[in-house]
This record gives sequence, structure tokens and C-alpha cells, in this order.
Amino acid sequence: MKRFVTLFLWMDTLAAQHVKNSLFQLESCVQLKKPGNNAVSYPLTDNGKGNLFTNISDFPIQIKNEKTETDSHLIIKVTLLAKQEVYFNFQQTCVLPVKHVNSQFYMPGFWYRKNLRSPKEAPSFHTSDSWTVREDRLSTPLTGIFDDTTGEHYTVLRKDKIMHDAVTVHTHGDVILSGKTDIGYTGFQNVDGNAALVFGFPYFESPTSYIRKLTLAPSVKAFQKMEKGETRILTWEIRRSKSNNFSDFVADVWKYTFDVFKPKPLKNTLSAVKAKETLTNFFVESYVETPDLNYFSGVHLRTDDAKNTGVAEVGFVGRVLLNAFNALEYGETENRPDLIEKANSIFDSYLKKGFTSQGFFREYVDYINHLEEDTYSIRRQSEGALAILNYLKYEKNKGRYHTEWENRITILLNNFLKLQLNDGSFPRKFDNNFEVVDSSGGSTPSATLPLTMASVYFKSKLYLDAAKATGVYLEKELITKADYFSSTLDANCEDKEASLYAATAMYYLAMITTGDEKQQYIDYSVKAAYFCLSWYYLWDVPFAPGQLLGDVKFKSRGWGNVSVENNHIDAFIFEFATILDWLAVEREEPRFSAFSSVIKSTLLQLMPMPENMNDIGKVGFYPEVVQHTSWDYGNNGKGFYNDIFAPGWVVASLWQMLSPNRVNDFFNPIPTFKQENLKRDLPTRPPFRSRIKKVGVSTLSEISRFIF
Repeated sequence: MKRFVTLFLWMDTLAAQHVKNSLFQLESCVQLKKPGNNAVSYPLTDNGKGNLFTNISDFPIQIKNEKTETDSHLIIKVTLLAKQEVYFNFQQTCVLPVKHVNSQFYMPGFWYRKNLRSPKEAPSFHTSDSWTVREDRLSTPLTGIFDDTTGEHYTVLRKDKIMHDAVTVHTHGDVILSGKTDIGYTGFQNVDGNAALVFGFPYFESPTSYIRKLTLAPSVKAFQKMEKGETRILTWEIRRSKSNNFSDFVADVWKYTFDVFKPKPLKNTLSAVKAKETLTNFFVESYVETPDLNYFSGVHLRTDDAKNTGVAEVGFVGRVLLNAFNALEYGETENRPDLIEKANSIFDSYLKKGFTSQGFFREYVDYINHLEEDTYSIRRQSEGALAILNYLKYEKNKGRYHTEWENRITILLNNFLKLQLNDGSFPRKFDNNFEVVDSSGGSTPSATLPLTMASVYFKSKLYLDAAKATGVYLEKELITKADYFSSTLDANCEDKEASLYAATAMYYLAMITTGDEKQQYIDYSVKAAYFCLSWYYLWDVPFAPGQLLGDVKFKSRGWGNVSVENNHIDAFIFEFATILDWLAVEREEPRFSAFSSVIKSTLLQLMPMPENMNDIGKVGFYPEVVQHTSWDYGNNGKGFYNDIFAPGWVVASLWQMLSPNRVNDFFNPIPTFKQENLKRDLPTRPPFRSRIKKVGVSTLSEISRFIF
């Protein structure tokens, strides 16, 4: 059967005027490999009559190209016809009228600017200024180059239906595919000081591949076999546009690619009612009681048996307290006294024994290995506070009051106030004595949520002012700069969760403001939302036969990549689908609600149920690490889960998605704020010099961040 792929290329002569005596330079080559021999590269020349040729007589592939040009696009269709059995890799390079040094680079869900927030052990400019990657690493199979000096940007987008994949015996060097694949590659290159788009088929990763967390591996180039007489047609599109800044560039590209792919919701997906009913089995089978804390065991479980691992974690991947609230709310709604009892026992145990001497949550306790973390994070503390504030509001609405819990949360929030810096940010990590361990402000938006909620619950302007101060920091340092980083605790790099948390923080602030101020928060939420959307897949990655995810007909559209360090997709969503629905109305953007529908339909498709466990050991223990590309979190690789997972946060994330009115109900009606004394005086801030010493800062700009 003849297989078809189409390649679009564009050369805009007007754009070329920006570089004197130069047009876009298109360079083509094909590499051929004979099994048992090294590959040989053959440069290709365009004869101006629709053919690419070499100076080799009787060349084994006939290559034809057809160009269609518009003001902003170039379309080229390249057809490869095998005159004899051949193994090939085809490449195209489009040199742009943009200096490489002035460029920022973009591969959705994997590469932002130069990836300099990422360590040198992950893909970044720390290793090289030129990269190509296989397309299934990317939420959209696209590379973009943004000119910082002019705002012009150029993208190359794969336009074919990418439906098949094949496995290889080796993951490095020149490899021959075991069957047919549709996965090509895309990237960028420094060509004599100019930026260039590079793309081709089948996949080629350079200068390194990325096989697992913080593990760069040798380059890999795949070769596809064509039988004599077989045809392959390859398809890309190059587009030129202009934006005011990198953030607008990301938004422009997302809207463009959304309109190209037009992702649709899955049909016959699990209902919200059935999904919650199934997830409750996690509350039943993960519940653990100890003489100390009671909790749901949802951290570091094995996928095959999902047995208790003895870890109680307040936020991040454990989400014990939010799940306790979910269990309580569901138990009372559905008359499940077993869930009510478990939830209340967790809340009671944390009230009695869940706090440090200074009033921080005991974030992470490992009862099997007898370990307890003594470094704390603004993210886990914030997620714990958010859960308790939801619980307190719910209980108050039921006529049940918890003065002790209110006092505990007040102490915790006062701790927040003393940790907050003058620029509105929060340090990422600190100890029980308020010594800063990690000063990065990337996790700041996680604190916005409970501070905003506390301002409503306690009717306190002090908490409101602190929440708004975070908004100032987020606008200046994350949103305006489109620099979302270091929100997740198991990586220190560009990540999806920082942009998701920023969009959510602005959503919460908009809930308690009116007029122009509210509109400003909505604008900021929109900007962060586009950046967050860039991490979510608009297309369905193919899998090879025998790979679990392909065998169960998994669709990747609507799932988000995690971070530069952790190159897998997951179900981290929480309120984001609700935010997209809200922004769709506020800013009359139907793409938001359309993609929200995709997310809500697709994120439930791996639900472990009695009739279809999807390789998970227990019903409702939803999978976490979904390995969709040539990468693993330690085990199993593409098409499978890692053997260890943390369903605690996944259950909480999906539950929040399935509770779209929760945030609005908490903030409705908007309260009248008043300045009032808090129930506990603010603790004394830690000594300035000791904090400088702890962090080890040395420059004036770094030191200024710690001055109160």
C-alpha cells in the first residue's frame, strides 16, 4: 500500500528583504542506510522544475516537490518514490532572516526560549544551541522561532495524520525501524549565526536524546524501509507572523494550531457520577490508621498491587487533606458513613498531631522507613491550607464549627505572612525556623489560593492584601515575562504546573474583586492560560503494537506534558477546565470551552474499573505517569506506565475537575472586607543575616530579595 505524508514549505521574499542579498535558504538532504553499513548523506538540489536530485546517477529514490506560496505560508509537497528497496531518512532545513542570538525557541510542552531554567542534565542551551526531537515529545508537532528584536516569528508544523509507530532494538545511533512509523522530527539549528527550522522523517534526535529524568543519551536517527515501487509523501507547513512579545507568540501559535487540529471530545466517555463513584474505592482501600496520623496512602505505590507504602503527604503528590474533604463531601451526599468516618478521622488526627512546633503542616511522614522531612514547601503548605479552608467553609454551611481548626489555620497563615517577601513572592522551600532553603519564587501562585480563600473565610483585609501582593509578583515576574518555572517539587525547570497555578491564582483573585481590578485579573489569567494550554496535547500520539496505551486505544489529546525534566503526560488539571469555561465566557473565546470539553472527556479514559483495569492493581487508583514518548520515569518506556505511581494527587485532580462549582460556591457572595486583628500576633521575622547565609546569595540583586 502506498503511504502518504505531505511537506509544506514557504519562502516569503518580502521577509527576505530583512537580510541584505539573502532569501530564505532551503537545504535538503537524504541519508540512505544499507543494513550493516554506515549511513551515507546525499545533499539534494532543486532543479526548479519540481524535482530534488543528487549528482549520483541511478539514485535509488526519486524525489519530487511541489510548492504553493501565499503571503504568510509556503507549501511544499515532497514525494519519495523508491526505485529499489531502500532505508532512508529525509531532512529539510529552512534558514531564516533572524539572528540566532536574537531568537527564542519554542517546542510546545517541551522547549521554552532556551530552557535555561532547566539543569544541564536536561535538554537546554546548557548543552547545545541546536536541537531536534521526535514529534511525539511535543503537545503539538511544531517548532517556533521568535525574533526578540522585531517580534516576527516562524513556525514549522507537521500537517499529516500521524497514526502509526514502530519500535527499535536500540535507542541510540543509526537504527532501522521494525515496521512503519509516521513519527518524524522537528527542531532548530544555528546555521552560521542565523536561526533555522529543521524538520524531517523519520525521527532524528540531536545532539542528544532524552531517555529518562536528568539523563541525556547519545543521538538517535531512525531509518524507514521502503520497498521497490513504494511511495511516501511527507507534509509540513511553515508560517510567518508577528507578535508583541513571547507570551503573545505562544498564544498566537496555540490558536493557530488549535484551528488546524480541531481536537474533538471523545465519545462514550465515563460520566462524572460514575467517575466519582469509582474513585471512592481509593478512599476505601488506601485508608490507613496509625497511633500518630491517619491518612490515604497514595504516594510511591506499585502499579501492579497498589499496596500501602506508609507515606502520609499533605499536598503535592499525596493530597491527603483534599482527598479527606472529597471523601467527607461525597460520603454525606451519597449516604456513605464509611467515607464520613474515614474523612473525620483524618481531619482529627491532623488537628492533634499534624503540625510542627511553629505551626507548619508536617508535610511528609514515612511510617515504614521512619523518616520525616524537615524541609517544608510553600506548595504543600498551601495545598494543605486550601483543603482545610474548603473543609471549614463546608462545615460552617452545615452548622458545624471548628474553632481549634480555625486557630491552627490562622497560625499557619500568619507564618505565610512572615515568609512573604516585599515583592509579594514566597520562597519555594524553608525549614521550621523560617530559614530559606530555596528562594525561588516559582511556587508563589500556590499560596495565592489559600490566602484569597482565607480573606473571605475570616473576612480579613490583611490576607487579601497578601494575596494581591502575590498577584503583583506573578504579573511582573511570571506572566509578563512568560517565565513559568519551578512549581513542581520534584524538578527545577520550566513546567506546566507553574502556568496552571498562575492562571488559577488570577482566577481566585478575580472571584473576590470587581470592576477594572477584576478585569485585570481576568486578563492575566488569560495570558497564563494560553501558556498552560501550550503543554496540553492537541493530537493523538501513536503507539506500536504491543504497547499497553495503544492496545487499550488511549488518546493523548487533552493530556498535558509535565515539565522539561519529566517528559511524560499526566492528569494534572484540578480547576483548569473550569477556568477555561469561565474565560470562554469572560473573553468570548470559544476555543477555551471547546478544549475544556476535550480535557473533560479524555482525562477519564484510563479509569481502573472491574471490567477494565488498564494494568492497575486496584479499582479507582488512577494512573499517574503516562509514558507517551521515547522516555521513561525509570521503567517500562513508551506506551506504558512507570512501575511506581502516586494516585493520591490524581484522584484529587480529577475530583476537582468533576466539581466545577466548588470554587465559585466558596467565593459567593463576594464579602465586604474589613481590617481586623488576627487571632494571633504575627511571629517575629527570622534574622536577615541568617537567611542570607542559609541561601548563600552573594550579589546585591540577590540580597535585595530578602530585605523586608
